[in-house]
Amino acid sequence: MTPKMLRQLWSVVENSQTKTLLQMDDASLVKWLVKQTTNQALLDPKETDFLSDYIQSRLSLIRDLAYERQC
Repeated sequence: MTPKMLRQLWSVVENSQTKTLLQMDDASLVKWLVKQTTNQALLDPKETDFLSDYIQSRLSLIRDLAYERQC
């Protein structure tokens, strides 16, 4: 995973509606974040799989950040 892809993902997280990040179930949120990130950059299937795994491993952090923004 390139630094550029990481920046794009976290930019998507920061610019997303808090409600969206908190209300989706895990699988839907991973798919949505992958889609939003790949809209900004073309990724090959291997990169997309890696991005999905990365997001899955960071879901609690993503939700914690969204929750903090909400408060």
